[in-house]
Amino acid sequence: MNWVNKRKLPAIKVIKYNDQLCLEINELWHASHLSFNMAQHCYINEDILNEIVQSLKSIWDSFLEEIFTSTITKCNNSSTSGPDKLSWRYLKHILKNKLCLKSIIKIANACINIGY
Repeated sequence: MNWVNKRKLPAIKVIKYNDQLCLEINELWHASHLSFNMAQHCYINEDILNEIVQSLKSIWDSFLEEIFTSTITKCNNSSTSGPDKLSWRYLKHILKNKLCLKSIIKIANACINIGY
């Protein structure tokens, strides 16, 4: 997968509740509130999770600080890394802080270890 080129951003979809568009924050809050309250006391059969077939995990090497930072520095500052729209420029700025860099690498390696 190419991580350094510009990407086409996905189209934004509007949230619907009862076939009505939630265009205002109050409508979104109302829809979220009612959905939560309707589902709050529903029975959940957790046994269905046992039926999920385990897929093979891909084997990735752990992230190393030097390789991670050298790869990020090659990224175009004006492009975004994904749907969160966080530009590479901001990520580079965040990674200048060694604690942030170590934390992000720790999270990435944890995701690899648990199979995400």
